[in-house]
Amino acid sequence: MATMYKKVFFGKNIVDHKDAQLSIASSAVLYGLSVYTVFPVSQNEKGELIAFRLADHFKRLLQSAHILAIDTFADQWTYESFEKATKRLIRANAIKRDVYVRATVHVTSEIAGTRSRGLVSTLSMFVYDAEPILRATGARLKTSHWRRIPDFAIPSRAKVNGAYVNSVLAKQDALDSGYDDALFLDSLGHVCELSAANIFMVRHGKLITPDTTTDLLEGINRRTVIELAKKELGIEVEERSIDITELYIADEVFASGTSANIAPVLEIDKRAIGNGSIGSLTELIQSRHRNLIHGNDAAFTSYYTIL
Repeated sequence: MATMYKKVFFGKNIVDHKDAQLSIASSAVLYGLSVYTVFPVSQNEKGELIAFRLADHFKRLLQSAHILAIDTFADQWTYESFEKATKRLIRANAIKRDVYVRATVHVTSEIAGTRSRGLVSTLSMFVYDAEPILRATGARLKTSHWRRIPDFAIPSRAKVNGAYVNSVLAKQDALDSGYDDALFLDSLGHVCELSAANIFMVRHGKLITPDTTTDLLEGINRRTVIELAKKELGIEVEERSIDITELYIADEVFASGTSANIAPVLEIDKRAIGNGSIGSLTELIQSRHRNLIHGNDAAFTSYYTIL
């Protein structure tokens, strides 16, 4: 488990993490009515602390809240105030290494029933050590018998805290079976994503990933990989439906996500991917991505917020 830093942002203040508490009668606790995002903070070559794609992460919070009709968050917070809160949090913890920041909008009204409009919402943020959820040296996946919750049941485009019970069920089953993570299929049987990361494959020199109608989170890191491939590496990218058997015969497969970075997938359902080792394109993207998110890529300076 990652180490959490002592100072957190809660409401409008920096407090000790033990003092940031939600009521057991709040909608966040009773119904999982919270939305969140996680973004990396790292040190660039100049020694500056930078947040990666901070504006995009704030936008995702807004969009997730909007989808769930949590309508008070947008009234209370602008990007400028969110950035200031992030800077306060980082400075309060005297960060000097790579970390993740988890920002969550909780519906904190008590015993409000099953509704979301017009209720009190509270922003929290905390910092924890950047320990990726998948090994950079390669992961083994198991296709889950749990299907990804369809967008018509709980919206995939919103990072809804309560929806992650679906991911917990799938990943715990994978761990119990000796694998590193689960691979979700959607309700039609198409490849969707991992428990908390998007997925890419390489076939015939193309980089291919499930399209955004396949009940997946439109990951910010997913978008980064696509932009990196097209803009800097000249790699053709295709977004379309993928069957599980196509993954089995892919040349390379890797996962992407803020908490996963770029993680090669070496095996799925006891079938080796390619030659069972990290592929050359995956290795290239992994290296360039590492440089990019650490604030050292001149082609993507607009993604960096100096803290």
